[in-house]
Amino acid sequence: MAAACGAIGCRSASSEPPGIITVELANSPTNLDPRVGSDEASQKLHQLLYSSLVTVGDDLRVRPELATAIDQPDPRTYIVHLRHGVRFHDGRVLTSADVVYTFRSLLDPAFVSPKKGAYRLVASVDALDADTVRFTLKEPFASFAVNLVLGIVPAGAGPELARHPIGTGPYRLVSFVPDDRTVLAPFAGYFGGAPKNAGLVLKVVPDDTMRGLELRKGTVDLVVNDLSPDIVAELQREGRLKVTTAPGTDFAYLGFNLRDPLLADRRVRRALGFGIDRGAIVRYLRRGLATEAAGIVPVSSWAFDPDVFTFTYDPARAKRLLDEAGHPDPDGDGPLPRFHLSLKTSTSEVYRIQAAAIQQDLRQIGVAVDIRSYEFATLYADVLRGNFQMYTLQWVGVSDPDMLRRVFHSSQMPPVGFNRGFYVNPEVDRLIDEATVEPDEARRKALYGRVQALVAEDAPYIPLWTKTNVAVYQPDLHGVRLSPIGSFAFLADVWKAPAR
Repeated sequence: MAAACGAIGCRSASSEPPGIITVELANSPTNLDPRVGSDEASQKLHQLLYSSLVTVGDDLRVRPELATAIDQPDPRTYIVHLRHGVRFHDGRVLTSADVVYTFRSLLDPAFVSPKKGAYRLVASVDALDADTVRFTLKEPFASFAVNLVLGIVPAGAGPELARHPIGTGPYRLVSFVPDDRTVLAPFAGYFGGAPKNAGLVLKVVPDDTMRGLELRKGTVDLVVNDLSPDIVAELQREGRLKVTTAPGTDFAYLGFNLRDPLLADRRVRRALGFGIDRGAIVRYLRRGLATEAAGIVPVSSWAFDPDVFTFTYDPARAKRLLDEAGHPDPDGDGPLPRFHLSLKTSTSEVYRIQAAAIQQDLRQIGVAVDIRSYEFATLYADVLRGNFQMYTLQWVGVSDPDMLRRVFHSSQMPPVGFNRGFYVNPEVDRLIDEATVEPDEARRKALYGRVQALVAEDAPYIPLWTKTNVAVYQPDLHGVRLSPIGSFAFLADVWKAPAR
């Protein structure tokens, strides 16, 4: 009977209570404090445990969440009016004091967080009364509102939030075991209404094959963006599980350390860009569940420049650029390389295979690549420290062109920002600074378009692909809806049909 059930894909009995939704994650969250945790898995948990003043809609524009309205009496002042009666998981009522505390943390020089760079233009955060907060900026900052997408923590909360979060989101924490699972229970006092399910188990399964196997067995309910394209295609062919796709904004890239003597030369970086067959990666490795990326600004963003330079696969041009840069091939098309580079990537099979494809492509232009695979936490720590020549990662949920500032402005190098490759271009800095204070959207679009053009030419990143969001789930699950930024907030609306 067991063999027959395996053959037709019967659903095994789950060990979880009825109504619990089990979701698989490829990586473990590293920090449940929304002011600190910046990895993808942590941010997914933040979306479930906390609420923000505003959230990002499907049109990639902000809309109120804890805020009922935001007034802007002048270009440097934002007045936020709060919902009444919102409660934290411990029963306390949220007030302006909690909002002030959350954002003042990120203004504190002693507070360490990679998110601090987003708030460098904030001069002060003050409570006007229990339900009203005033943000005063040092200078106009047209993208400021998107930086209010930050989970609000209780006033006085300290480093314990990393493991014992208290928020106002639809779920409260039951248990958190790093590298294993996080268990969440519905928060009955959630201002948006109680979740439609009995709770969530977010289970860490690092291996792609095992994630697919557990879906087949029915021991998990849902995987969002954490299955390899090959496994998605296989499960789709089998036809028992449901598959939902939608355009996404997650941006995969090859990052460079521009302090490295070889990679400091723009000609070398551009040669590597022309030497990588991104189309083949999308067609064969991603199984069409992606599109070739032009840059970090999503195509669906109002600020996207459709005329921005993009790399084509052109090995001959790549070789000419390397020759110009003073790196001739020592034996023509023979086995000896022009030089060696190291590429750090995660142990996830899909990214190891992608790294191998990049390695093979670059070998064809005379560049030897040494692949080094690490568990995500180790890889991420090395990237934050600048301990790499090249690496592959993704930016998740990009929604606002201000991301150009946080990633490419020279003032945003770690630990205050995300310029992890140490990119410096004074003209890019100037244009970003001008766009940051420009209130007119059409003029901002033009400025951001110029930034995108310069960054594309300088190639501090090689854009690889933009993800197509995909959810694979059991047929008795309902309410699955994917947002462009891949938010997990939709899980509160997912429910499981009763067993017949």
